[in-house]
Amino acid sequence: MVFIDILGWIVVSLVFIVAYVGLIYPIIPSVLFIIAGYLLYGLFFSFEQFSILFWVIQAMFVILLFVADYFSNLVGVKRYGGSKAGIWGSTIGLLVGPFVIPVVGIVVGPFLGAVIAELLVHRKSIGDAMKVGYGSLIGFLSSIVVKGALQTIMIVYFIFQVQ
Repeated sequence: MVFIDILGWIVVSLVFIVAYVGLIYPIIPSVLFIIAGYLLYGLFFSFEQFSILFWVIQAMFVILLFVADYFSNLVGVKRYGGSKAGIWGSTIGLLVGPFVIPVVGIVVGPFLGAVIAELLVHRKSIGDAMKVGYGSLIGFLSSIVVKGALQTIMIVYFIFQVQ
């Protein structure tokens, strides 16, 4: 392997790692980093290995990632008695939490966002609002697992294509 090949694989690998970081920090668009990894590979090496079927399958996984992300939060909040306000609160908390409380905010943000939204909008009791917060946390954690698995499948499929 020549230096440029090694550099190419390092860059592609780093972009994929950033995609996994995006599972925990949703401000990072994970799926865009995975696609960027494919494009960088093509620029460093070649696009020949990427058939139309490859791109169609990857597009289906991208859609599946978005659906999984949306439904995991929706199901988590709804299952524990939450409303649309709880879903929005959870989402806002997920985006704001890591900036207000670094590291811990990723977990606390969605929980508090859902709780506060349910308290303010629907005037739920503290206990009921806490259940919704717990549901949003369950939804977020299940989203990480599902999206992580899907991203891994996408990257493994990519590796098989380029071998």
